[in-house]
Amino acid sequence: MGLPRGAEWIIILVIVILVFGPGRIGKLAGELGKSIKSFREGLGGKEEEVEKPESEDKK
Repeated sequence: MGLPRGAEWIIILVIVILVFGPGRIGKLAGELGKSIKSFREGLGGKEEEVEKPESEDKK
């Protein structure tokens, strides 16, 4: 058996495009990219800074 080779990947790609359509595949890829980015930021311990509104005491 083993892993699919060149022609087999093309057949799989054509079937996926027929099932989901090219527009939906692009949308799914974008969402996947955002998810991976959020996951990496979470692993890095990168915290978002929350901006505090300036008080109106300064006149």
